[in-house]
Amino acid sequence: MATPIIMPKFGQMTEESAIVEWLKKEGDRVEKGDILFTVETDKSVMEVESFEAGTLLKILVPPGVSVPVQSTVGFLGQPGEPIPAVPAPPPAAPAKVEAGPAPQASAPPSGPGQRRPSAALETGPAAEKTPEDGRAPKREAAALVSPAPAIFRISPRAAALARDCVIDPTPIQGTGPEGRVVERDVRAYLQRRGYHQLKITPAARQKAALEKLDILSLTGTGEGGRITVADVDRALAERPKPMSKMRQIIAARLAQSVVTAPHFYVTVEVDMTDLETFRAGLKAQGAPFTVTDFISEAVVLALQEFPAVNSSTDGRTVRWHSKVHLGLAVSLEQGLVVPVIRDADDLTLRELNQRARELVEKARGGKLAPDEMTGSTFTISNMGMLDVENFTAIINPGESAILAVSSILRKPVARDDRIVVRSMMKITLSSDHRLIDGALAARFANAVKRKLEDLELWRRLTV
Repeated sequence: MATPIIMPKFGQMTEESAIVEWLKKEGDRVEKGDILFTVETDKSVMEVESFEAGTLLKILVPPGVSVPVQSTVGFLGQPGEPIPAVPAPPPAAPAKVEAGPAPQASAPPSGPGQRRPSAALETGPAAEKTPEDGRAPKREAAALVSPAPAIFRISPRAAALARDCVIDPTPIQGTGPEGRVVERDVRAYLQRRGYHQLKITPAARQKAALEKLDILSLTGTGEGGRITVADVDRALAERPKPMSKMRQIIAARLAQSVVTAPHFYVTVEVDMTDLETFRAGLKAQGAPFTVTDFISEAVVLALQEFPAVNSSTDGRTVRWHSKVHLGLAVSLEQGLVVPVIRDADDLTLRELNQRARELVEKARGGKLAPDEMTGSTFTISNMGMLDVENFTAIINPGESAILAVSSILRKPVARDDRIVVRSMMKITLSSDHRLIDGALAARFANAVKRKLEDLELWRRLTV
């Protein structure tokens, strides 16, 4: 009997996933441990391997479709083995909008004869019999009683003309039966839009047709206003594209954080001159410590002093976290992920460095497990390598604060009534004002500052 291939559940919070790519095609031999397909969850792209050997008999879910976890996405078995009559899993339901009208998304133009997102294209036998003069054919009485559905109708001849002219027919107002667009409507539309005066190179026309771009929407920048391939390429680059699932989740969660948690910010400036010299000496001896390691350790120690900053609130209750699970924001090409160093308060500085390196490498290689990106109690966002003087960060939902770390910059400062050049770094604490008051935020930020400037502390911790 054919074995169903199940969409795995990646982490406790994952309810749906989308297949990015099938690495096997129907009829391929599959060995145990082979990668069947890759999956985009709300946080990363994961590989799904086969737990059995056999032949990939059927693919039920194509790439790009989100389905609920534990759904059957395909079947594995022996060649010729019957496949159970299992319907393809339904696409995951879109997120609901709590209030206000639905936003009008700017969608790319449909190709000739293509329907609108919420419309249908009527062709086939019924449409073939519609005279181009617009007169309705005789119909059964029952059909005339039914109200016309809200669909886009176009006759085959009109659709063919729009396709040949490389235009989108959906804006055309139809004068045929039940609002059907007929050939004369397309010709009138072309005349109104000055189609016959349009100048376009053959290569640009061919590419626009291939990419289903409406040439009437293009602006020519060639000689005499001629539309060139470069104009088509620019329109393609500007055409709206769907956000990745990861980016959609990032947008939703950060918007939720800003709306629900009243943010306020406290910035202090840290003198990193002595610590930089100390770290350079350690590096010469082969020690692997990074600036982020020292910042992370300073934050962990400060969180132990100020446990309220390591807590969270829903606005009615406060949850105190007995352990420090430290999140480190890592920027990837497809979005931002936050791998979590669990029980960071139990780790030495060297262990903290090792665990951070492992997680960052896994993040950049797309190998993070969902459970390695959940459960943080405090997050550090370090943009020190990007040459920024100061910035603020948005609190991760489920936390009460996040520390934004800027670049170490050489600048003149006053020391003992003298102006000297020192290596200075600004750190900004974003706090949830429902739980953290200004005085507490200031004390915490200055505790991190004092620890980073305390060389005796680092000498003890690096022995």
